Amino acid sequence: MNERLDIRDDKFNEILCENSRVEHIATGFGFTEGPLWKNNKLLFSDIPNSRIVQYSLSEEGASISTYRYPSGNSNGLTLDLDNKLIACEHTNRRVSLTDETGNVSAIATRYNGKRLNSPNDVVVKSDGWVYFTDPPYGLARMTQGKELPFNGVYRVAGNGTNLELLISDLNGPNGLAFSPDEKHLYIADSLDKLINVYEVNSDGYPVNGKLFFDMNTEDEGVPDGMKIDTEGRIYSSGPGGIWVFENSGLLLGRILTKEIPANCAWGEDGSTLFITARTGIYKIRLNATGIPVGIR
Repeated sequence: MNERLDIRDDKFNEILCENSRVEHIATGFGFTEGPLWKNNKLLFSDIPNSRIVQYSLSEEGASISTYRYPSGNSNGLTLDLDNKLIACEHTNRRVSLTDETGNVSAIATRYNGKRLNSPNDVVVKSDGWVYFTDPPYGLARMTQGKELPFNGVYRVAGNGTNLELLISDLNGPNGLAFSPDEKHLYIADSLDKLINVYEVNSDGYPVNGKLFFDMNTEDEGVPDGMKIDTEGRIYSSGPGGIWVFENSGLLLGRILTKEIPANCAWGEDGSTLFITARTGIYKIRLNATGIPVGIR
């Protein structure tokens, strides 16, 4: 039995293959987050060092370099429909867009004239709308300089227009992900240690939110970043590792990591799950395929 796999339901075995084992592939960072597969390389945020790191693997071995510095203490990363990098920046309190020449511009900075808290995680819908969470985790003591009375979930057009507040009643919104058909939106609340699921109406607004899973255990770790596979299964960071659910809410099991994970992302041919966990990067090969980001 693989000691790094905590199987809670027999259906968990359906996503495992012969070489499904957790590998620790890089270490020595401050706090890793926002993993993203782009141009056959893994990007991720090293938050306290305010840089986006690029990890690549070739016949010569692994290579680590700085993709962007400073990054505004970036956290969540994703791609828009043109394969441009979108980043949630804590220090700059904005969501930014980096084009292929390296030019960085803001697409969300203020709501009703007040500065955002510290944008945290982000996902792009197939129609180009950018959805992001805005908890206070990047603010000193989570209160210093806070201008908005709530911690919101927003969407903004890809060109930086029409910023809309979607949800304002979550204590600590964090990771978010759409179901494969985009009819449901999953949002993690790291302060209340739960995941909610919302229906997405025809206009793209999340409605009828309800509890998907309560992850409030006594163990270290909280629901944070999450990703979805093509079968609609949810892979969320949580206590001890990555928690894997069916879309019914059934917990299939956990992929355990030596460090508490913060996020995950699909990469390589779409069946490798990369995991950011404190100072390190991990990966596992699975019999599942992730929903790609960027160019569709």
